[in-house]
Amino acid sequence: MKRILLLGGSGLIGSAIAETLTKRGEFVTVPTRDRERAKHLLLLPTCEVLSANVRDPDTLDKLVRHHDVVINLVGSLHGDFESVHVAFPALVAECCARHRVQRLVHMSAIGADVGGPSQYLRSRGRGEAVVAEIAKRTGLAVTVFRPSVVYGEHDKFLNMFMKLVKLFPVIPLGSPEATFQVVWVQDVARAVTMAIDMPETVGKTYPLVGPKVYSLRQLIEFVVLISGKKRLVIGLGARLSALQATVFEFLPGRIMTRDNVASMQTPNTSSEPFPAIFGRPAAMEDTVYAYLHADGGRGRYQHFRKGIAVDSRQVPDDKS
Repeated sequence: MKRILLLGGSGLIGSAIAETLTKRGEFVTVPTRDRERAKHLLLLPTCEVLSANVRDPDTLDKLVRHHDVVINLVGSLHGDFESVHVAFPALVAECCARHRVQRLVHMSAIGADVGGPSQYLRSRGRGEAVVAEIAKRTGLAVTVFRPSVVYGEHDKFLNMFMKLVKLFPVIPLGSPEATFQVVWVQDVARAVTMAIDMPETVGKTYPLVGPKVYSLRQLIEFVVLISGKKRLVIGLGARLSALQATVFEFLPGRIMTRDNVASMQTPNTSSEPFPAIFGRPAAMEDTVYAYLHADGGRGRYQHFRKGIAVDSRQVPDDKS
């Protein structure tokens, strides 16, 4: 039985990974500064939730030394990207190397690029680079994953759209033509948990994407359809999208920021499919209805599944 340290383990992806690992009989440690957020993990038989600040180097060092595998899921769509996506991964990798941890899994993002159009994507790119440098210098066994937007029962993506659809008869949509290859959280969890037992994944970077590409408008229209409501979706141009994001930055929850809009200039898609070594990814249409539905949506959903409402496009050959 491996001892696995799951950093950022109380969120959507971490919860799915923790559940998958404990079903395999692995011992999982989830450190968190907010035990309330992680209380659902207490029900897992071999999962320990600890109150700890992993940003503190001494605390992190003590945690890492007692584990065989470290999975770093820590990330943020807002705030101090340099600290979260560059400095922290470097700290994690150095600790892993120092204590000769068997494997480090580093979660990055589709579009990560030191020359990317947004602070978010540039910081993700620098984070990958610093982890790769440490791995090369120390021999640390690292696997990097780059997921597209991840959806699941408690996601903050499709569920947020559903809340908006329920509240407003008209949806002004910024960056409506931005593209996403959304991926189911269970497919992400399967890939990560399989990789830690596969020597051939060491030193590799894998995209984690769903089987279809959707525009943001198509995703909103999908949510409208299964909500059973009639809603008007109005796509905004570049200037209005930026203005909308500026306003949203000052609202509670920060639904959207200007940096998010900049990130969407890069397609959230991959020219490579979901890695076959981890199985086949599920289609969004086949997975979300179990949790993302509203009164009146049941009958119309079957109509959607026949392909009438949303025309998905094939995966592009490149990211240009």
